[in-house]
Amino acid sequence: MVTEERKTEILQQLAQGEVVVEFNKVNGDYRKMTCTLSKVIVPPATKKDLLTEEKVRKVNPEVCVVYDTNAQGWRSFRWDSLIDATY
Repeated sequence: MVTEERKTEILQQLAQGEVVVEFNKVNGDYRKMTCTLSKVIVPPATKKDLLTEEKVRKVNPEVCVVYDTNAQGWRSFRWDSLIDATY
């Protein structure tokens, strides 16, 4: 279980730069993803892609929506499936 303190720490690190998160996907598969929420790295929002808009990304507090820097797209993981996060 990820504490609120840990969530806050991870979100702060995501806002500053890249974070490598390890988690189990809903289907049980292990996933390791390099991601960020840094406005310097994330491409600007567009009206054509609603997922780029911040108000859309903050819907479910049990899910963390991030920008995958390798896939160059928006992805998410569930906080309760997080294994580790490294900065």
